[in-house]
Amino acid sequence: MDLTVDIGHLKLKNPVMTASGTFGYGEEYAEFVDLNMLGAIVVKGITLKPLEGNPPPRICETPCGMLNAIGLQNVGLKRFLKEKLPYLRAFDSKIIVNVMGNTLQEYVKLAGALDEAGVDGIELNVSCPNVKKGGIMFGTDKKALANLTAKVRQAVRQSILITKLSPTVPDIPKFAVIAEENGSDAITLINTIPGMAIDTRTWQPKLANITGGLSGPAIRPVAVRMVWEASRAVKIPVIGVGGIMNVDDALEFMLAGATAVQVGTGNFLRPTATVEIINGLWTYLDKKGISNVKDIIGGVNGESIHSNLNN
Repeated sequence: MDLTVDIGHLKLKNPVMTASGTFGYGEEYAEFVDLNMLGAIVVKGITLKPLEGNPPPRICETPCGMLNAIGLQNVGLKRFLKEKLPYLRAFDSKIIVNVMGNTLQEYVKLAGALDEAGVDGIELNVSCPNVKKGGIMFGTDKKALANLTAKVRQAVRQSILITKLSPTVPDIPKFAVIAEENGSDAITLINTIPGMAIDTRTWQPKLANITGGLSGPAIRPVAVRMVWEASRAVKIPVIGVGGIMNVDDALEFMLAGATAVQVGTGNFLRPTATVEIINGLWTYLDKKGISNVKDIIGGVNGESIHSNLNN
């Protein structure tokens, strides 16, 4: 059974990754998950300097999902390189670092430093909905996105470059094409969707930030639709994320055109969700008589339909 997939020049042992911001820096989950089993570990978003994030409360449960407004709390580039990266290098899984800046120069500096440090991939966060300023302005403006991607591409020589697009734009295929044309090796879809919840007892927002990013099964149909649209518009791989809780959810994204998937909110409910999905993929393909996971990518479009798909 071949579960390997290619993202740019990077070969993953399987298509299952963690989603940035939901898996810490990997070490936090090592007690529950064999990190060696993962296709890639996408770590918590990194900024040049440490950030404390938004004030609490920062998370609340919603029907079929959750809202979060963490505000990119992180240890900063210097501590990540000194403390977190050496730990991750002990494992046989690819390391992808999500990066966030307030300016083009910050993105370029971050990406260049991480590339020089030898991380496997850099994921540009241009779509975080719960910070007051920063990447979202790049993710919703075509010219800004094109310029940012091109400049970061020039600074990144070894790592693959992934752009995590904003789901709030009206025409996701056009933004996917912009990322592709300006040097991205892949795109990630989708980030959380802006939302709000109010406590009817106190008449106050449930989050101190007032609004936050909605994640979980509630956004999965939106994410699947955007992955399907984007994968038909670009030739580079699409990484699907948004409400993936089990293997059937992951398969839905891959049939829609995703080459790989990221598990986010599912990690909070079941820390072993990623490994369960990997094992589930193996079982599913074996039952269908499919020897290569690549054969199901884009299957809904009739591009990779296996003869035994309806078994």
